[in-house]
Amino acid sequence: MKERAERKAEIAPWRATEFLREMDRMFEDFKKGFEYMLAPIRTGWMRPWLPVLKLPESREACADIIDAGNEYRICAEVPGIPKEKLDITITPRSIEISGEARTDIREEKEGFVRQERGYSKIHRSLTFPDEVVPDKAEAALKDGLLEIRVPKKTPTEVKKHRVQIK
Repeated sequence: MKERAERKAEIAPWRATEFLREMDRMFEDFKKGFEYMLAPIRTGWMRPWLPVLKLPESREACADIIDAGNEYRICAEVPGIPKEKLDITITPRSIEISGEARTDIREEKEGFVRQERGYSKIHRSLTFPDEVVPDKAEAALKDGLLEIRVPKKTPTEVKKHRVQIK
């Protein structure tokens, strides 16, 4: 009896099969908990504690900054946004481009009615590597591509080096 009581006081080593069985049980509990959490999404009803997925309010416009020596050329994609709805702000060190567009199409023909609405908003901030002269900037918009030319305060020489391909 005394020997048995001493054994209980010790931590008994686990056998490999017992360890694996316990791991299986833990993974099964985890799987059940995860399935319970996803059940409202699968069945189509939401619980108040689940986060609501929202689309971003604006997207970041794709843009390039090109160093042309005496100026920077910024090319930004702004599809569907008219020039009247674009706002460009330039400081000596940065540029900010933003805009939004709304579309409302209503078409009625014999036998059907079609109505569509759309909304897009873009925003992009970029930092210039060198100081620029904001007052002399020029912009043009063609086919959803906005091109802005901003002269540098001190022009730099664009060095070109031809690389041999092996």
